[in-house]
Amino acid sequence: MPYTTRELIQILEQELQANWQGQRWLPSVRERVGHAVIALAIPPERLSMVFAFEDFRAQVHEYQRTQGVSGIIWRTCRFRGAELAVPEVHGQLCAIEGDKERLMAAKEAVLDFWWRYTQGLDYWWVHPHTRPVTVAELTQALTQAEWLELDATRTELYLGLCWGDPKEYRYQWARPASGCDRVVAAQALPQAIKV
Repeated sequence: MPYTTRELIQILEQELQANWQGQRWLPSVRERVGHAVIALAIPPERLSMVFAFEDFRAQVHEYQRTQGVSGIIWRTCRFRGAELAVPEVHGQLCAIEGDKERLMAAKEAVLDFWWRYTQGLDYWWVHPHTRPVTVAELTQALTQAEWLELDATRTELYLGLCWGDPKEYRYQWARPASGCDRVVAAQALPQAIKV
């Protein structure tokens, strides 16, 4: 029986702690840096910690793909006294086949929550420059988003309009094929920009 998503997260957390406690060591890590000056500037123990964890995480990702273990976790978003469970790809796991469809299946529920609990708030694009967005602009942008992310502070609600490959949508280099634009709903100019 394969490990579950939760078990893989725990295994990765344990491995990360072991790395930072110096319990993992990779010989000859300087060659892997690819830049001689940086390789000399960073102590080999630190380089070893980074590469040992990267190697381990790559093995976990391969395990996910071969065993069909999803990288999706469910997180509860709370705003204005309401809450909604939203799916997201865990930061240390990878999305596997079928995970994009899981993310897309939650789009309608996320959108319902957004419209219901942002009434009376102003909408703002977060990146590259914070600027107001109209309901019409937002509605148009929502038609192009394949799935949505949701996050909140005490007074602001954040909506991620995501598309493309769930393995790389968070990276700027993946644009325009994959990406995620963010909108914040706030009483006035957003105070706690979360990107």
